[in-house]
Amino acid sequence: MPAKHFSHVQTWVFDLDHTLYPPEMQLFDQIEVRMANWVMKELGVDRPEADRLRAKYWREHGTTLAGLMRVHGVEPDGYLLDVHDIDFTVLTPDPMLRRAIIALPGRKIIYTNGTAPYAENVLKARGLSGLFDATYGVEHADFHPKPDRAAFEKVFATDGLDPTTSAMFEDDPRNLAIPHAMGLRTVHVAPAALPQDHIHHHTDDLRGFLTQLTG
Repeated sequence: MPAKHFSHVQTWVFDLDHTLYPPEMQLFDQIEVRMANWVMKELGVDRPEADRLRAKYWREHGTTLAGLMRVHGVEPDGYLLDVHDIDFTVLTPDPMLRRAIIALPGRKIIYTNGTAPYAENVLKARGLSGLFDATYGVEHADFHPKPDRAAFEKVFATDGLDPTTSAMFEDDPRNLAIPHAMGLRTVHVAPAALPQDHIHHHTDDLRGFLTQLTG
């Protein structure tokens, strides 16, 4: 049972996309289409090249936006507004997940590579509004993305959390390496386990996992 490994936790850090909603709801699929369209328009390339660049920048820089900023000098605000202009009705509320999060002792925060306003839209659609003590987006990390150490240091310092009494839930295993090194308890939320030294726990059922911690 995982509960004994979380008895010290006072701050619970949750990623957003594919963590607080399952991938099969396909919300992020809409963002990927808008990212490709934005790259096509702004860089004057065709779709295969836009998709190649999007994947390349995600792989090499952490996010497509980070690559666009570093390689092309793109200003982030317009890009972020455009790619997050999507249909949130594909998400459905999850009252049981809401209850599981409420039951966690201590502070709960959101930290996403999206923006805080985007996160609030996701939380509203999932029926999770009002549960979190703070919501941090890429703008709060000076547009450094996870998995950059600078991003985590900036957000965690702003929040004032103690990494040694915190836990992080995240779908992208890359984004758990630095939190692990900083002392957080790490939980990989994904359909399949990926055994790596910086991942303490895996779950394909966040709601069920959280219920084990408080039940």
